[in-house]
Amino acid sequence: MPLPKAELHLHIEGTLEPELAFALAARNGVTLPYADTDALREAYRFQDLQSFLDLYYGLMAVLRTEADFEELADAYLARAAAQGVRHAEIFFDPQAHTARGVDIGTVVEGLGRALDGARERHGVTTRLIMCFLRDQSAESALETLEAAKPHLHRITGVGLDSAEVGHPPRKFAAVYEAAAALGLRRVAHAGEEGPADYVREALDVLGVERVDHGLRCVEDPGLVARLVRDRVPLTLCPLSNVRLRAVDVLEEHPLPRMMDAGLLCTVNSDDPAYFGGYVEDNFAAVRRALGLGEERLRELARNSFEAAFLDDDEALRAAYLAEVDAYTFP
Repeated sequence: MPLPKAELHLHIEGTLEPELAFALAARNGVTLPYADTDALREAYRFQDLQSFLDLYYGLMAVLRTEADFEELADAYLARAAAQGVRHAEIFFDPQAHTARGVDIGTVVEGLGRALDGARERHGVTTRLIMCFLRDQSAESALETLEAAKPHLHRITGVGLDSAEVGHPPRKFAAVYEAAAALGLRRVAHAGEEGPADYVREALDVLGVERVDHGLRCVEDPGLVARLVRDRVPLTLCPLSNVRLRAVDVLEEHPLPRMMDAGLLCTVNSDDPAYFGGYVEDNFAAVRRALGLGEERLRELARNSFEAAFLDDDEALRAAYLAEVDAYTFP
């Protein structure tokens, strides 16, 4: 059994494997522009963030019904459990679906059915985080939050994702203020392709409690000191960073020096079907490429449970941390 861990940066749409994409396409009468699963897998060899996003949003056409979203989430949970995930906080992008005519309720209820049975079927507890697309308007984000209100019993928090450059966090100040008033937790992608200032802005303007990616905080010593002081978690995604060219090769990833600086780092998979590995694959990769020893890996696992939105069940958090402490590496 792999090291127990929480996954905190996972886009459920990014777990769509080619085999499931073709199965759902056949079920829903969608024609994909690929000859077979091998051809589609080859298309996953994109060169940058934009080429990835074009493919990512294009493939969402196969997701139409509650059953589709349930099957997608259940397939992820099965893989995650096999990789040591005990708790998963799952992102989804409602605007990418409502723009195609799929009702937000279809998305949330379909995902919710899988999450409802996740602990019993897979031994994984879950939270659901609704993300706003930052390359869409702030008004669209507010409309999405309004549309989600009948489903908030299933949604723990809000996030912000998609193309970062040119779409600073402050653009979404009003929707984050509204989300906070509804009692929703707040996270946001910042400092992946955007500058370190976007991390600071996410903290100051959006009031985020976790920073997704946050890689470029290392360019600002004052920001690093603040993140360390306030124990703000960073949800890093090493294999994703390499595939999207945030770092050239994994051996150059700043994770070790970020941990040396005292940052509360976690390791996650982001969009694992597209980026070459699920979360344990990321752990194994950084262990090999960066020479992380067992205690550093254990620290990353402990950080993941510390950073999880488990405030309503501190006993569960403590139980997960005890599992990490008791784990024996093979």
